Amino acid sequence: MELKDRFLKYVSFDTQSDESSETFPSTAKQRVLLDYLAEEMKALGLTEVTVDKYGYAMGTIPATPGCEKAPVIGFIAHVDTAPDMSGADVKPHVIENYDGKDIRLNAGVTMKVADFPELSFFKGHTLIHTDGTTLLGADDKAGVAEIMTAAEYLLAHPELRHGKIRIGFTPDEEIGRGVDFFDVKAFGADFAYTMDGGFEGELEYENFNAASAKIEIQGRNVHPGYAKDKMINAIQVACELNALLPAWERPEHTEGYDGFYHCIALNGTVDQAQISYIVRDHDSARFEARKNYMQECVDLLVRKYGEGVLTLTLKDSYYNMRKMVEPHPQVIDKAIEAMKMAGVEPLVKPIRGGTDGARLSFMGLPCPNIFTGGMNFHGRYEYCSLTTMHKAMQVILNLAQLWTK
Repeated sequence: MELKDRFLKYVSFDTQSDESSETFPSTAKQRVLLDYLAEEMKALGLTEVTVDKYGYAMGTIPATPGCEKAPVIGFIAHVDTAPDMSGADVKPHVIENYDGKDIRLNAGVTMKVADFPELSFFKGHTLIHTDGTTLLGADDKAGVAEIMTAAEYLLAHPELRHGKIRIGFTPDEEIGRGVDFFDVKAFGADFAYTMDGGFEGELEYENFNAASAKIEIQGRNVHPGYAKDKMINAIQVACELNALLPAWERPEHTEGYDGFYHCIALNGTVDQAQISYIVRDHDSARFEARKNYMQECVDLLVRKYGEGVLTLTLKDSYYNMRKMVEPHPQVIDKAIEAMKMAGVEPLVKPIRGGTDGARLSFMGLPCPNIFTGGMNFHGRYEYCSLTTMHKAMQVILNLAQLWTK
């Protein structure tokens, strides 16, 4: 199957994950695609194809004769789409030879180059975008399609020498649970790559240290006409807490290695409110300082309003994979070489987010992240370059061969 057709097939599956769910995968519809991928792997001729009770789909491309002793490498992608926007009934549009101008998604929504200047890079590419009513699902079905199409190519071209290759597809990456039950030993790879990056050439082996912060606020509701010195408005307390956090350290004002506090939810009434954040920083010392500052802000308001008014729950999500990948420089060196062989200029940069690879690296599987060609993830302006997707697939093919040398 052609890469484009495979990608369009995968985005037709609604695989949105659900942070409020207590099941794994968090949504049954993810399992539908994972089971489909397992059957497709069998049909292509992969061996050792499994789907375990948690939904992880794995398969093997056997080593070509004479390459059995080469390191076992893996390629991993996630099937779920972000809860931020619907991924149901996706209606992708294909633009051949993109002219570099604004893209009309629908009668009321236009993706403007002035708002998304990266579009100018893709002039002449084949682009796939949404109709403006859903996200596209390139995060990370572009990676899934690239891995599967590369697998099909390797199996059809036995003259390409490579060692044993393991393929893995995971659920629930978008809600931070993607490798909660991933069996690294069963996967059996020495090194792996997540195909989950964006812009052409991205190679990432540094990511944020990440934590979640949830503050429960118990107010005191009194008739507003008689509220003086009695009422505690939980909504106002939440706003006061948010105002204590530096405004210049929000995502919309940061880049590169800058960390941030990001308010992701605020709900409540006068009587009760909840406010939630994600806390991020690449540097571990600054990461700890951010969490400490969040605690200090809550403690300050507790002193002001009294015990029991604010309750903070802080939970670490993942850590910067750099210290786990750097002891294995060949993982990065070969990725850089594979990109250059594909005519791609490597862009080694920190991830301003996280991938399954971050946690996998701490689980003993060094796992940097490689571009897929998707852009503007998680919303109506998501698109991907099929031209870049072909280059990402070529990088996979190059890596497969480079690890025999």
